[in-house]
Amino acid sequence: MKLVSWNVNGFRAVLKKGFDEAFIALDADFFCLQETKMQPGQAQYDPPGYEDYWHSAQRKGYSGTAVYTRHEPLNISFGLGEEHVDEGRVITLEYPGFYLVNAYVPNAQPELVRIGYREHFEDAMRAHLVTLDSKKPVIYCGDLNVAHNEIDLKYPRQNRGQPGFSDQERAKFNTLLQAGFTDTFRHLYPDRAEAYTWWSYRNNARASNAGWRIDYFLVSNRLQDRIRAADIHNQVYGSDHCPVSLTIDL
Repeated sequence: MKLVSWNVNGFRAVLKKGFDEAFIALDADFFCLQETKMQPGQAQYDPPGYEDYWHSAQRKGYSGTAVYTRHEPLNISFGLGEEHVDEGRVITLEYPGFYLVNAYVPNAQPELVRIGYREHFEDAMRAHLVTLDSKKPVIYCGDLNVAHNEIDLKYPRQNRGQPGFSDQERAKFNTLLQAGFTDTFRHLYPDRAEAYTWWSYRNNARASNAGWRIDYFLVSNRLQDRIRAADIHNQVYGSDHCPVSLTIDL
């Protein structure tokens, strides 16, 4: 089974930048999107054989997540309980043998002005994932907005303490892994450097590969031996992020 995750930085925009070609070429069972930046009905994309589920932010043109899937879920939920619903950041799909959670984790913002909300979201997400994991294995994907270790960004020294590479955010990621989850890419490629998923639009960053790895597939530890591939598709353009994928036996 193949899953893809991609922060499209505006679904209406990426539809004009080769999204259909990428969608067909990646040929996934699940295609998870973040930062859709749209309300239901503002754009149409209906590939044959897929059902789609959307969680839009109340604020127009902001945040948002979606999942295209070939497999009808048993149940779907949005947000994290009664909290963290209005920004359209989380979709959870239940299947007979696993849960799939697609998330767009909040950015801490310059000078970490939103770090309190970010940490609160992280704690709620970890509790959500641990609760699901107690029932059946979990696949967690999305733009998690953190470069975990120095190998995960081009200039770690210069970015220490900045949003996405603050001690607080990295510590929360560590805590999540310690709660029973595996970073699938690092599981397969512990030492692979210059493997990035996001590049600033400034300073020609993508051309020089001055990027960050902030898009992930995490899985419950007991799925480790079922991981078959974890890839970064940096040849796919259309957003400041590129898609990432996971192939796993389920």
